Amino acid sequence: MSGSISFVQLEVKKPEDVNIILGHSHFIKTVEDLYEAMVGSVPGARFGIAFCEASADCLVRRDGNDEELCDMAEKNALAIGAGHSFIICMRDCYPINVLNAIKSLQEVCTIYCATANSVDVIVAESPRGRGIMGVIDGSSPRGVETSENARERIDLLRRFGYKRG
Repeated sequence: MSGSISFVQLEVKKPEDVNIILGHSHFIKTVEDLYEAMVGSVPGARFGIAFCEASADCLVRRDGNDEELCDMAEKNALAIGAGHSFIICMRDCYPINVLNAIKSLQEVCTIYCATANSVDVIVAESPRGRGIMGVIDGSSPRGVETSENARERIDLLRRFGYKRG
């Protein structure tokens, strides 16, 4: 199958308090395994998962424990429409709390981003379908960190519990 390729820039639709993980997988069991990784990593985390099946029925498969976040993940997955891609929308936890569990799943191939920032997904579209080329995660740098900025960063990490003292 040959033909032209076009590129589309799509914004992930989410409120500021929602973190996402966007990735690529390869198997219908992805939804169940992502669900288990989430609940096994952070009890009490609220999340929704959507996975774009790339063969057979080519459905968006979804799961999670929060209906609003499941709907959000589903709508974003449909908009992106890239085969074997998945998106997790989460509250009451951070990607850093679940990322290693997700990356260790045998069917997870790639993580494109894990963030609370605004995200644009760059998608290529061919006659065969769609694929994620990359993401624009947040904003471009506005300068270089000063010693005051460094102190603020360290204080923030302490407030979050990632640094002591």
